Amino acid sequence: MPDPIIRAEHLSRSFGAVKAVDDLTLEVPAGVVFGFLGPNGAGKTTTIRLLLGLIEPTQGQAWVMGFDIGKRAGEIRTHSGALLEFSGLYERMSAEDNLDLYGRIYKMPAGERRTRARELLEHLDLWERRKDRVGTWSRGMKQKLAVARALFHRPPLVFLDEPTAGFDPVAAAALRKDLAGLVAHEGVTVFLNTHNLTEAEQLCAQVGVIRAGKLLTVGSPDSLRMRDKSPRVKITGRGFGERMVALLRQRPEVAQVDLLPDHLEIELRDEKSRNGPLVSLIVQNGGEVEEISRGGASLEEVFLTLMREKNP
Repeated sequence: MPDPIIRAEHLSRSFGAVKAVDDLTLEVPAGVVFGFLGPNGAGKTTTIRLLLGLIEPTQGQAWVMGFDIGKRAGEIRTHSGALLEFSGLYERMSAEDNLDLYGRIYKMPAGERRTRARELLEHLDLWERRKDRVGTWSRGMKQKLAVARALFHRPPLVFLDEPTAGFDPVAAAALRKDLAGLVAHEGVTVFLNTHNLTEAEQLCAQVGVIRAGKLLTVGSPDSLRMRDKSPRVKITGRGFGERMVALLRQRPEVAQVDLLPDHLEIELRDEKSRNGPLVSLIVQNGGEVEEISRGGASLEEVFLTLMREKNP
């Protein structure tokens, strides 16, 4: 097995009485998008700052691309890319000049800087606006350029901290699509902090879930979904209400019922339980059934379950 590109052992960081990262032991393989999932304040950003050597751990150690975070932090930052809370863009400069500046910082030759800028800007549909001042761009365009900046010097590892935070659904979906294309094209490892479950399912080969500084679980999205093997039925339609929920909960094969705006989510006790009796009950009591689907737990359901569980 190749060495992991990130390895942390009992990594912790405290701010006064608050343990932002608590005894983190983690390995991230090279060549994947690794999603670090957790609610706001879970310790995701502190973890990235520790791995980049921007802050020192209270205890524990970690290696990034083989470099010790305590002894060779400068080399980690030189050989990786990062998009953190602030984009790092100069808004009075053009997109082209922003990228050229960062290429100069990384001592890239002029010809390589021009070629790389065109490659990335064309891939992100920004080439026609390359001469515009960045300050005139939309937030989504700026974030695309910030991603291009993080990838400009062809690093083997890129850290992205909530890259679609605050975006509307259309802009977020567009940036996720561009990220997926870039990752496939560049062959880069991505450490992605997010609390967006859609983002994690679409982009990540592996995910880790963190809460209150503690790592709860690590695995592929599919393996996390297998944590809960209870079959579920989604029934879409109209005429559902609390009375319907109460009737369904009386059925012996039903473990849980959730009433959502346009559908019912029903967790069954047994894989052999049939949908028919439930549908009949709904129809007999005035409900209109338009669509039925059956499957296991979603990543969102697993995530929410982990957030509710007691601390390990």
